[in-house]
Amino acid sequence: QVQLVESGGGLVQPGGSLRLDCAAAGIVFGILRMGWYRQAPGKQRELVASIGWSGDTIYADCVKGRSTISRVNAKNTMALEMNTLTPDDTAVYFCNAVKGGAEYWGQGTQVTVSS
Repeated sequence: QVQLVESGGGLVQPGGSLRLDCAAAGIVFGILRMGWYRQAPGKQRELVASIGWSGDTIYADCVKGRSTISRVNAKNTMALEMNTLTPDDTAVYFCNAVKGGAEYWGQGTQVTVSS
């Protein structure tokens, strides 16, 4: 089992920045890929960004160019930094890990972009 704990988020003003952190615990050996997803009210959960063991990254078009995902394999941690936030970025953000064909999810952290 893998447990994922998110931190960061909260209320951010439009145009501001945020950092989300995720720490994996439990049987973390073999985690292939980690990522961030988000779900806004009334919408489906969508990929924001993901990063593989070797550092390869994928970004959703809506955050490409203003987001950076990073990972420290030795510490089993991952971070997402986002800039130039807009109200459209308001959502619950979930940490995700893929291991052995299974997916694991954190409980989510709320990000609200509002003045």
